[in-house]
Amino acid sequence: MSARETALAALHARLGATLSARSPAPKILRNETVPQRLPPGGLVVVRDGETVEETPILSPLAWQVEHRAEVEVVAATGTTLDTLLVDVAAAIAAERTLGGTVEWAQPGGAAFEDVEFEGAAAARAASIPVTLWFTVAGSPLA
Repeated sequence: MSARETALAALHARLGATLSARSPAPKILRNETVPQRLPPGGLVVVRDGETVEETPILSPLAWQVEHRAEVEVVAATGTTLDTLLVDVAAAIAAERTLGGTVEWAQPGGAAFEDVEFEGAAAARAASIPVTLWFTVAGSPLA
């Protein structure tokens, strides 16, 4: 498993472990299609995103990688959305290294939009960029 995949899996696992304690718990997915019906506790989708920058370190050869993942949060009410956003940021801030898989994880500011779901009068969604920094020995693709 690559360092990038390990970091993204750790982010997904961290959010799953933290947010599952909520009542009702949101549904937490990774790179999956958003379901037609919104779960009662909301929805959190971790998207792999893209690598922003790879900086070589020459002695010994390694790469400092900056990768930006996206965490989409959807809820039926603004209050639930706000609480989920705070919980996502708190989960990342409580364990910045994601169990040692990254050197630092940093959530960014949320971008909001209105979305439609079957059975929901209105829903709000937010997308949070999460920047992950990690070092890879040898090739940046390792």
